[in-house]
Amino acid sequence: MPLKKTHITLLAIMIPVLSVLSVSCRNENNGVGEGEAEEVLTVYSGRSESLIGPIIEQFGQVSGIKTQVKYGSTAEIAATLMEEGEKTPADIFIAQDPGGLGAVEDMLAPLPDAILSQVGPGFKPPDGKWVGLSGRARTVIYNTDKLSEADLPDDIWGFTDPKWNGRLGWAPANASFQAMVTAMIKLWGEEKTAEWLSGIQANNPKTYPNNSSIVLAAGSGEIDAGFVNHYYLYRSIAEKGEDFPARNYHPRAGGPGAVILVAGAGILESSRNKDAGEKFIKFMLSPVAQQYFTGQTYEYPVTDGVVTNRLLFPVSGINAPVISMKDMVDLEGTVGLLRKENIIP
Repeated sequence: MPLKKTHITLLAIMIPVLSVLSVSCRNENNGVGEGEAEEVLTVYSGRSESLIGPIIEQFGQVSGIKTQVKYGSTAEIAATLMEEGEKTPADIFIAQDPGGLGAVEDMLAPLPDAILSQVGPGFKPPDGKWVGLSGRARTVIYNTDKLSEADLPDDIWGFTDPKWNGRLGWAPANASFQAMVTAMIKLWGEEKTAEWLSGIQANNPKTYPNNSSIVLAAGSGEIDAGFVNHYYLYRSIAEKGEDFPARNYHPRAGGPGAVILVAGAGILESSRNKDAGEKFIKFMLSPVAQQYFTGQTYEYPVTDGVVTNRLLFPVSGINAPVISMKDMVDLEGTVGLLRKENIIP
């Protein structure tokens, strides 16, 4: 599913990042005077506050709409929505991947063409019930003191070779890893995917809770290589400097290890505040928000005319497989396979 073309330049435009409170659910007053009526938008976010919180707060400042945000993993938030059903207070669901959105798709309202037309077919499902907000490439992080790209296999199947025993890191409970496995099932079939999982497991990989832990482990030499999303490297470089001894490798032969995942959002059918919800999503697709995603969180924009962060590997150089959004929503099947292979409990 190729990304829409953007202009890659040597300068990324950065927008101000507003400070946020580290709480799982917060209210933002946005300067509305006492006694004035104010719209309140309840957002359930399956993306972490460090990634999405600043731009949500920016939305409140620009729109004057008060927001309440509940944070958790995409799987946790999707499960909460299914448990709450029509009684959920949520107006908006932000998910890290299409699988999370697909899990609650029956609870989402179709989005208007004015929103859907802003992105290409690779960033929205056929029924138009959600839309992509940013693109994230799956990649291999590797320790540059121990390896060069020439030492790495053409695609991630090569990591089943016994020579990688004890040298790898993965986060099988992480939503983006599971999204990669979903893509793997669609590209390779369930049997070959099970073989890959079994082969990696036989190589005794170290298990981590998330992508950032894997990147740090690669940088410290604890592992030689691991499976992550691309932008965690750039966050580590920003914190630790250019000498951080790890880099991304986008598999030469493409395949599921080079898939581009989509973070997206939808409006709950039960929402009584759909107008504010549409304003929210339109803002997330605006040049300001798209520039935030590429400039501050090192992700790929999903709309045209946005200057991509100069640090990012050009998306045109990634041999990403083309996968329909409708093929990326089977989270239940992916989790079932991981459990069958004793990868997760």
